[in-house]
Amino acid sequence: MARDDDGPAPTRRRVALTGISSRAWEHPADRGALTALRELRGFDDVVRAFFGMWNERGFRLSYLAAAIRVDHRQYPRVHQRFVEAATALDVPELPELYVTQSPWLDAESIGLERPFIVLSTACVQQLDDDELRALLGHELGHVRSGHAVYKTILSILTRWAANLSWLPVGAMALRAIMAAMLEWWRKAELSADRAGLLAGQDPAASLRLLMKLAGGGDLSQIDTAAFLEQAAEYDGGGDLRDSLHKIRMTAWSRYPVPVARAADLRRWIDDGGYGRVLGGDYPRRDDDGAASASEEIKAAADSYRESFGRSQDPLVGLLRRLGDGATDLGEWVGGHAGRARAWMGAAQEAAARAAGEAAARARRTGTGGGDGAGREGSGDGGR
Repeated sequence: MARDDDGPAPTRRRVALTGISSRAWEHPADRGALTALRELRGFDDVVRAFFGMWNERGFRLSYLAAAIRVDHRQYPRVHQRFVEAATALDVPELPELYVTQSPWLDAESIGLERPFIVLSTACVQQLDDDELRALLGHELGHVRSGHAVYKTILSILTRWAANLSWLPVGAMALRAIMAAMLEWWRKAELSADRAGLLAGQDPAASLRLLMKLAGGGDLSQIDTAAFLEQAAEYDGGGDLRDSLHKIRMTAWSRYPVPVARAADLRRWIDDGGYGRVLGGDYPRRDDDGAASASEEIKAAADSYRESFGRSQDPLVGLLRRLGDGATDLGEWVGGHAGRARAWMGAAQEAAARAAGEAAARARRTGTGGGDGAGREGSGDGGR
C-alpha cells in the first residue's frame, strides 16, 4: 500500500507562510531565468502587448459558459481545499477556479492579466483532500511565479516554428530558443510541485499525487518506495541506448516525467529545503525588488553542476570521464545557465518584432486576434 509515514497527521495545523515570496519554492534554474526575464527593461510590456493579440476574456467566458465556477455553493469541498492552499501560501486574493468535464487528471492556469485555474472532474473524483490541496497549491505556485506571462512566449514560438518550418535558418533559430525555454518550463514544473508541497505540507500526499498522475489510480496496490525505486532506475539504469531514448523523450517535452518529479521533490525534502521554509527561513515578497539576476544565474549554474555530478545516467557518466571529472563538466553545463540572458533577449527581440507586425496588420484590417495562444497549462494530466 502507499505509505503515509512521512506526512503530518490529518488534523495537524498547517503553517501560514506569511509574506512568502515565490522565490522560496522556485527551482534554481527556474528562478534564475525568471529573475533575468524580470530585469529585462520593458520585457513584460512586450509580452502583454503580445498577449493583446489574443482574447483572454474569451477564454474566461468559455469556461463561464461550459464549466462550473467553484465557490462555497458549488463544489464546496474543492473550494475549502483551495482556501486552505491559498492560506498556507499567503495568497491574498483567490484566482477564479473552474471545474470542467474530463476523464483525465488535469489542471492548468490560464491567462495573464487575471489568471484563473481549471481542474478536471477526474481531479475532484479521484484525489483525496490532501492530494487535491497539493494540486491546487501547484497551480497557485504557477500563478504566483508569473509563469503564465512567459509561457505565452513559448506558445507563440511553437506556432512560429511550425509556420517557418520551410525556412531552415529561421526555424533553426526559433527551435534553439524553444529548446532553452522548454528546459526552463520543465524546471518551472518542479517549482510548482514544491509550491504544492508547501500548500499542503504533507509530503506523502504530494508523492501520491504524482503516483496517480503516472497511472496509479488505485493506491491500495501501489507502493511509494517502489515508485521512488523506479525513479532511481530511470535515472541510472540501462546503457547509452537508454540515455539516448531519454533525450528523445524529454528534449521537446514541456513536462518532466512523473518519476523524475517525485525524485526531485523527495530530494528537496531530504536536503532540508522544505523544512527550512516551514521553519520560517524563506525569502519575503517585500525583498523581491532586491533580487540579483547574477546571483540567481550563478545558483542556476550550481544547480546544473550538482545535478550532473549526482546523475547516474550512463551518458552523463561517460561525459564526466571524457571531461576529466565532474567539476569540469559541471562548469561546462553550468555555463548554459549563464547564457540565459542571450536567449531571453532573442525572445524579447522576436516578440517585439512580431507584436509590431501584428499591430500594423490590425490597424490595416481593423481586427484583432482571438486564437488563444495565451493558455498556460501545468500539464498535470500525466499524459
